[in-house]
Amino acid sequence: MDLNSESVKRILAKYKFRDVAIEELQKVHRIHPDMKPLVGTYTFTDSSQKDLLKLVGNIPVRYQGRSYNLPILLWLLDSFPFTPPICLLRPTPNMVIREGKHVDARGRIYLPALHNWDHPKSTVNGLLAEMIAKFEEDPPLSSKTTGDDKDPNELLAFVSNLQITEGVRSDRLINKVTVIGGGDLGMASVMSILAKGTVDKLVLIDLAESSTKGGTMDLEIFSLPKVEVSKDLATTAGSKVVVVTANAWTNEQSYVGVVQTNVDLYRGIIPRLALLSPNAVLLIASQPVDIMTHVAWRQSGLPPTRVIGAGCNLDSERLNYILNIALVAQSTGKQGWVIGELSDKKVAVWSSIGLGTDPHAEIIQNSNSTKPLTDRAFEMLKGKGQRSWSVGLSIADITHSILMDQRKTHSVSTLAQGWGGIGAEVFLSLPCILGATGSTRLASMALGPEEESKLRDSVASLTSFLAQLRM
Repeated sequence: MDLNSESVKRILAKYKFRDVAIEELQKVHRIHPDMKPLVGTYTFTDSSQKDLLKLVGNIPVRYQGRSYNLPILLWLLDSFPFTPPICLLRPTPNMVIREGKHVDARGRIYLPALHNWDHPKSTVNGLLAEMIAKFEEDPPLSSKTTGDDKDPNELLAFVSNLQITEGVRSDRLINKVTVIGGGDLGMASVMSILAKGTVDKLVLIDLAESSTKGGTMDLEIFSLPKVEVSKDLATTAGSKVVVVTANAWTNEQSYVGVVQTNVDLYRGIIPRLALLSPNAVLLIASQPVDIMTHVAWRQSGLPPTRVIGAGCNLDSERLNYILNIALVAQSTGKQGWVIGELSDKKVAVWSSIGLGTDPHAEIIQNSNSTKPLTDRAFEMLKGKGQRSWSVGLSIADITHSILMDQRKTHSVSTLAQGWGGIGAEVFLSLPCILGATGSTRLASMALGPEEESKLRDSVASLTSFLAQLRM
């Protein structure tokens, strides 16, 4: 691997762990000599740009007895190898991307090795090995078919897979939503989503093994437009949003046992939901929501941007209503949020001006002037319970933002690792911009001592609890 060109040396000199990065690149060269280092300018989602090193080349993939070379690109951030590469496909003009469990429409690659990256245990060679294995199971590229050119030897021209893909894509053209669970919350979610008027088709799945079942008969009797009631998960294919409200039947006495029953229920449905709708956003409302959102993410194999929990969205909307109406809050241009674990450890915070759709907007500490106001509103909030219909309205609000690609900010349960110095792999409610491609977590900064303490307590308790579950 040529690391001696002036442009490569100039960029490498800016890397925080230059010597370790060079050592890692040399290891890549020994296993994958085809991967070449180049210099380029990467554009981040907020439109900022940075000159970075990238690895460009092909990986060998075997499918149905044939060998193919898949063109890929790995962008190396300046903290590489302690942060994972940004991995992309590089389709040639005669190839099309096949969206799936590990690849989105833009060709970005999502793999467990990237989500769980931990150098030095995690390496680029290990990442490429997993990439090859996953792509041999589910090829991410196919050939463009034309009337004249149907060479069977052309890269990944798999007719059967193309037919399946095309069948799913026809559903993606409409705003299709699935609700899993026919209990009070499932029914409330159905009615609230329909009331928003942005859904073209809504499938309600009533699971026999769920404790939240039995409310679907009336829907079948009165035959609401756009609603299909089913027990077959196959009817969920092509959904843009999948809302999971189901909880399992259980005779368990311990809290861990009750949650484990839910985890086992999820194991039977979540992987299939992700397979049938690989580009959907999973919206989890089962309890405990932070734990079950984490479970859904692990079991689905979807990127964390596509798995969120209803979390503290309802509390946040209520908090701002109280601040703006009941307390006639000062015109500060700021917005209040409820963040953290959906428990007595959740906290109220402020956001910076112009939060809207800016991923760099920050959460700020309560000042001496704002803290009494926030505390008073938060105490008023604690007196309001969460009924099924109110949570259903919150779910509809989140679903609407995704379907309409509104880029609106919600406090939803999301992977909190890396936010505010959180090192553990836990899900907490944090402000996230929601749109058609999922969630974008907002930037963080230091909180006040009280808020910081509650979040740390939540991280510790969630980590301990997760360790007791069999995923």
